[in-house]
Amino acid sequence: MLKQIEGSRAVAETVALCRPEVVCAYPISPQTHIVEAVGELVKSGALQPCEYINVESEFAAMSVAIGASAAGARAYTATASQGLLFMVEAIYNASGLGLPIVMTVANRAIGAPINIWNDHSDALSQRDSGWIQLFAETNQEAADLHIQAFRLAEELSLPVMVCMDGFILTHAYEQVDLPTQAEVDAFLPRYEPRQLLDPADPVTIGAMVGPEAFTEVRYLAHYRQEEALELIPDITAEFAAAFGRDSGGLIRPYRLEDAETVVIALGSVLGTIKDVIDEMREAGVKIGVLGIVSYRPFPAEAIRNALRHVKRWVVVEKALAVGMGGVVSTDVRMALDPALHQVGTAAIAGLGGRAITKDSLRRLFDTVVDGIAEPLHFLDLNLPVVKHELERMGNLRRSGPIAENLLKHLGAVAARIA
Repeated sequence: MLKQIEGSRAVAETVALCRPEVVCAYPISPQTHIVEAVGELVKSGALQPCEYINVESEFAAMSVAIGASAAGARAYTATASQGLLFMVEAIYNASGLGLPIVMTVANRAIGAPINIWNDHSDALSQRDSGWIQLFAETNQEAADLHIQAFRLAEELSLPVMVCMDGFILTHAYEQVDLPTQAEVDAFLPRYEPRQLLDPADPVTIGAMVGPEAFTEVRYLAHYRQEEALELIPDITAEFAAAFGRDSGGLIRPYRLEDAETVVIALGSVLGTIKDVIDEMREAGVKIGVLGIVSYRPFPAEAIRNALRHVKRWVVVEKALAVGMGGVVSTDVRMALDPALHQVGTAAIAGLGGRAITKDSLRRLFDTVVDGIAEPLHFLDLNLPVVKHELERMGNLRRSGPIAENLLKHLGAVAARIA
């Protein structure tokens, strides 16, 4: 049924249709509306049986979800930003124990300085935690991915994060096609846990593992992520057949058929990128887009095959690996065939919620197509402010030629952009 609805509410109603038995709630912007709406559904009786637990912190939320899942309940929670970091120890425990918890991450920047707006720093900081990570482009896809996430988590006995851009999606009102309870029940079977804590049959989970077996444990975690690479396309195809729309998957190609240059990105920025690519196509530029839905497991083979024919690529990154540069672009570079000598650029954009405009993207893409883009580019970087801060901190005096070279580089970049 089509509804004009806030993204957070659409996710909450879809999660309720998946019949979670335990929901652990701790509010943090911009995910608060999700757990508030789920709480309303539990209180009204629309979601029953379900135990809705208000906890004292995000660490407690994940800890309760771990206990609930280990006891055989379908468990759900949501968080963002510093909240995700606060539950990190439990995040690793959930995946290490193989518990099929589903969690929404309403992507938000990480402080300090404090910032409540969107980028992908939070989820990408947990890329090695063992959780499956799925990124939504639209609110429709965010809702659909939650249904698929419960199915995927429970078939593999692995936890899944569904990542949706904070405020950009969570607080946006748009049309979303919400399924019926019967449709979700037909697609998502009743939860049958692979492991179950039962007082009548006591067992220990999460015991200490020494050096003689720890590598094997971690290898098995990697192997199960590799299994997800095969299962995700199957679940996506089954979802499309059942619900009549194509949503999810590993990657989402757009106008790649004869592209010589490809733009790669995660999440809601793909919509703006596609608008720019359409305009460039009309001008005769052979350029396309590759959206990554499954960031973990990383679909290296699918990306390699999709980009095999291209000459240049650029990743629009909404996170920064400080001291290195791009996060997603590093994975993309590892996935590609080095023998093809494809030229790549990491473009850091939208940090802390800065607007990513069509004009800025067009200027960036033009430099990539022309072969003059820097390997690491900061979109709309305020160069005078950077120069002023370097001089104010005395870096020229303390660092000598390093700072001087940096300032010369910034000046050259500013001249080229102008």
